[in-house]
Amino acid sequence: MGPLSRENWAQRVATFRASPSAFMVGPEGEDLGRDLLSDLRSEKLSEQTKVSLLSLSLEYPAQLWPDAPAAEAAATSLLDTLVLLPPRPSALRRPLLLAATTALAAGGALGPTSGASRRLLPLLLGLAAGRDLGRGFGPASEQRPLQATACECLRELESCKPGLLGGCLGLLRGLMGQEGPIQPLSLLLSLALRNTLVIKAKARAGLQGLLVAGNSPTEGSPWNWTLAEEGDAHLQPQAPSWSAAEEGECGLAVLEPSPEEARELRAAVAQLLDTSYLLTPAAQAQLLWLLGWAVRGLRGQPPVLFKPQLVRLLGTAQLTLLHAVLALKAAFGEALFTAQDEALLLRRLTLAAQHPALPLPAHLFYLHCLLSFPENWPLGPTGEEAVPLLLGSQLCRGLLPSLLHDPMALLARLHLLCLLCVEDEEKEEKGQDQSLRCYLEELLAGLRQRAALNGGPRALAILCFQASYLVVRCLAGQPMVLTPLTHGLAQLYRAQPALAPHFVDLLDRVGPELGEPLRVALRQEVVSRPGKDEALRWHLQMLAKVANEDAQSATLSFLQAAAAHCLDWGLQQALLQVCRALLRAGVGGGLADLLQVLARQLEDPDGRDHARLYYILLAHLSGPKLGMALGPSLAAPALASSLVAENQGFAAALMVQEAPAPIRLSIGPRRAEGPVPVLQLQVEVLEPVYSLELRFHVERQLYAPVGAVHVPCLCPGRPTSPLLLPLQPRRPAPARLDVRALYTTPTGLTCHAHLPPLPVNFADLFLPFPQPPEGAKVGFFEELWDSCLPEGTESQLWCPLGPHRLEALVSCHLEPFVVVAQAPTSYCIAIRLPPDSRLLLRLEAAHADGVPVALRTDDWAVLPLVGAYLRGLSAAV
Repeated sequence: MGPLSRENWAQRVATFRASPSAFMVGPEGEDLGRDLLSDLRSEKLSEQTKVSLLSLSLEYPAQLWPDAPAAEAAATSLLDTLVLLPPRPSALRRPLLLAATTALAAGGALGPTSGASRRLLPLLLGLAAGRDLGRGFGPASEQRPLQATACECLRELESCKPGLLGGCLGLLRGLMGQEGPIQPLSLLLSLALRNTLVIKAKARAGLQGLLVAGNSPTEGSPWNWTLAEEGDAHLQPQAPSWSAAEEGECGLAVLEPSPEEARELRAAVAQLLDTSYLLTPAAQAQLLWLLGWAVRGLRGQPPVLFKPQLVRLLGTAQLTLLHAVLALKAAFGEALFTAQDEALLLRRLTLAAQHPALPLPAHLFYLHCLLSFPENWPLGPTGEEAVPLLLGSQLCRGLLPSLLHDPMALLARLHLLCLLCVEDEEKEEKGQDQSLRCYLEELLAGLRQRAALNGGPRALAILCFQASYLVVRCLAGQPMVLTPLTHGLAQLYRAQPALAPHFVDLLDRVGPELGEPLRVALRQEVVSRPGKDEALRWHLQMLAKVANEDAQSATLSFLQAAAAHCLDWGLQQALLQVCRALLRAGVGGGLADLLQVLARQLEDPDGRDHARLYYILLAHLSGPKLGMALGPSLAAPALASSLVAENQGFAAALMVQEAPAPIRLSIGPRRAEGPVPVLQLQVEVLEPVYSLELRFHVERQLYAPVGAVHVPCLCPGRPTSPLLLPLQPRRPAPARLDVRALYTTPTGLTCHAHLPPLPVNFADLFLPFPQPPEGAKVGFFEELWDSCLPEGTESQLWCPLGPHRLEALVSCHLEPFVVVAQAPTSYCIAIRLPPDSRLLLRLEAAHADGVPVALRTDDWAVLPLVGAYLRGLSAAV
């Protein structure tokens, strides 16, 4: 088929992008990658169309080249297309380089055994170095973009194979002083330098002159893969923190470079830093992170190298650069940042966070920097949240939260306010300053007031509970804050009982500092209500969470009053959940009377049964055993209605689950007897299996449907009889049986699993003819031989077997089918092929170099199968 037109490709690409996975399993999926590579060389398509095809290979390499051989072939084809481009300017060179790099990296084909890798790496290095690679790589005006693209490709390959460019550090350093794209070269050199230091540190080896310029590999010359094979680290463009980076990789303190190596390393770092101002903000941030990480871990590398950059960056308005500066501060602390620098940074962050025109993401970033500011000398233990010492309450007056702020900004400012309250705790105890705590209480009161509005948005309630949780987490040790918060939340529940699910979630998350007093307050709010309150459903849900042995009489009185109003099934189940909670808490006495009343009065039979069960448990079990019986269990369903309880164990008992099969199935010795072929299946199990059912399916309907095989019980270590599987071929051809197993485990679960397919070979279909009487065998065979023609066919084969090997072949593989034998020189063999075909063989007297075989059959379609079978036998004997 010729190349597709632009319209056909546009439609095909649109269909693929709509659902790549569905397209790849369709009829056109297998040919998409091949057609793409082929049409890139077609002259009928424009360069714009070809660029769009290459962009597809950049976005979906895993779908187009799913394995290493396919990726290798694709990269080779892309490089061939690149070489064949005419010398005029072309928009395809850079996409072709990127596509070949992506294919090798994404397909896992990059390595020393890859021919495409041996071609691509020297080519990219030559382009990055600005070498003259001939007219095939475009005019001089195209060389600078190609040089930048080659650097990006090398950086991608270095990220996938750390240490790949370790032997080229000297060359890359030399390129920094030449005319060329600064940013791609700087990022490439910094990444290769960082990865090399990591690998050398792990190997406890020196740099061995790697920073000194030397000969670089050229096309056809071997590439040094030593460092790449040793390295297993991966690039982290922006690590979350310096400590996290250290935990994930080997520190460089074990690396002790010689004085000359240390001097070369300082020169390389200084060279990169001196030209960093020419990079984009994001590239500068990445460069500073990589170099700061390397210098921090090396002995004898002073951080003062970064001081000139700090003078330039302390006043930056770029968030990425500000983040890089804070990362350097976290790395070096007072060794690089003075107290004046720290005060300047804090003042800048504070004032920038108060800018009224600041977008919300930037505002949250500044607040996060203040909350996580890396101090030179933090006073508290490591990991404890605290505001910096130089950040006082006066400086943060403009950052106090307000109800008018966006929810995310309000929570971030509230977090800062809570930390300031912790800092000012001593002042409040002395009566010097209570304004921050008062402001916090007023803010929380305003949030609760908005959450209590009838018909108000759900987001207001969520924000109120988020703020309450944040206050409890930061101020758990301050009763002066938690006491009014507890009373305020109780009043919120009084106004809006429908917020009960939010209260339950809050109680699950907070500690005992707020949890215990809030439980008491909420229980008092619930039991003080009449049992016929319209919010009874919410009261019962809340009481199931907070009920315990305290205030038993009030709780039971409320439940007795509520029982008369629990008329529908849902309310009855909620009432029983409260009874269950009281049982687990060890409440007796009046609860037994209540359960007896419920067992008689509830309309729903499921509710009556549960009430009766709870009463029996209460009457016959002690406290510890009762708590164990009612506690959550992974092995048995919970004691609740099966209509509402979503218990995983109960659902698992009713469903057929897919599981790894503890069954091994294989084909035993062949049985050449009976009217149809029969496979002998050998079954082994790794654990006891009950009620095993093996289901079989034959592809392409070559055979009639195969019946299932049932085994009552199988145990590991016990011998089992072979399972007989009769086959009914519709034509004599090999096939594959797909096998599924359905069985029951010792725990009572029903599982199904896919077993490896079973091959049915051509020889498994062989059946013997009925044996003729003695003395009539020759005539019987000759009659069969003559009956094959003229409707059938005849052929001759040559088997390279000697006389003794011929006898061994017949005795091992064809003995049941021999009609006439003159051992060991000649044999007449008759084979019946179901459903109604025959195969006749004459193995004549053996020659020195082989045995002539004459065959006849009434089914010409079996000739290739017979030839392959006989050749396989002669090779195996």
